[in-house]
Amino acid sequence: MNRLVPRQTIGILGGGQLGRMAALAAAELGLRTLIYQPEREGPAFDVATECMTGDYEDAEALARFAARCDVITYEFENVPARTVEILAPLKPVRPGARMLSISQDRLHEKTFMSDLGIETAPFWSVDSLTELEVAVLALGRPSVLKTRRFGYDGKGQVVIRPDTALPAAYDAIGGAPAILEGFVPFSAEVSVIAARGLDGTFAAYDVCENEHRNHILWQTNVPARISPETQARALDIARRIGDGLDAVGVFAVEMFLLRDGGSERLIVNEIAPRVHNSGHWTIEGAETSQFEQHIRAIAGWPLGSVACTGASVTMQNLIGDEAGDWARLLAEPGAHLHLYGKSEPRPGRKMGHVTRVRRHAG
Repeated sequence: MNRLVPRQTIGILGGGQLGRMAALAAAELGLRTLIYQPEREGPAFDVATECMTGDYEDAEALARFAARCDVITYEFENVPARTVEILAPLKPVRPGARMLSISQDRLHEKTFMSDLGIETAPFWSVDSLTELEVAVLALGRPSVLKTRRFGYDGKGQVVIRPDTALPAAYDAIGGAPAILEGFVPFSAEVSVIAARGLDGTFAAYDVCENEHRNHILWQTNVPARISPETQARALDIARRIGDGLDAVGVFAVEMFLLRDGGSERLIVNEIAPRVHNSGHWTIEGAETSQFEQHIRAIAGWPLGSVACTGASVTMQNLIGDEAGDWARLLAEPGAHLHLYGKSEPRPGRKMGHVTRVRRHAG
């Protein structure tokens, strides 16, 4: 199974905060990490064993990187497909190319889930203004126009409202290949952080309930306010997606929760083939953090327990200047502060997070 042993090296594509926390988890398990990215600095550079700088499509630099690694992973899904094509013949890349390519393209992602029989918002491929006009006639208003690739935290999206001019909406996404999604009248946004081992074993944490502000995740609460039956359906959806993509490592499935009277329904929004912001609560709130779980999975080690350490957990992102409140947060009993070491706070930039675990109900 190509299992790693302590002191071997995990290569991480990307040096942001997710890479930072993964590198810290690897160090706790006696594994070394090597960060690779084009930029010469990043949050992960402060804590990884070693760092390399190089372009994501520089075959020679990537070959040097691979030669120093025993397994390779990535901390964000916008790694070019060409990068994995270069690396995969040299060293194992986990998760693999299929999971990365499907999660990078919203049309492929929605089609994959539909083929599995998993419900998504109705969608329509849009490659021209004419196709957008046809799609709006089919799906109605409101609806959401999204670029097929490279969208996150609300970027690359336009809501098509009753008064939205379609040429302006199409121009707003730069005329990029897109999809139009039908509007989903959801009651809440939830996510499942799951892991699949090299041997196919599966583990998933309790469903999270997420609150966004200005299209950016603001707060995650566990457990989500859903029925046990909905919890079981959510975990089953994640398992089917992980098996369908032959995933190795941690991944997230974001879903919309719809309520109609006493019934609850789940619609999958998107997949993230990596550790996820809504799983940060697991560092203190679960017996195994999502970062340790990812390292265990890609190293070919047994998955850890996903049991919660308390009755409920809240994780809040510190965005922009909010991280300047670090001294007060450090003085708060029971608050667990994580700062990412970024040099400059900017509006919308995730600078850290704080987690609060309640040991008893109530």
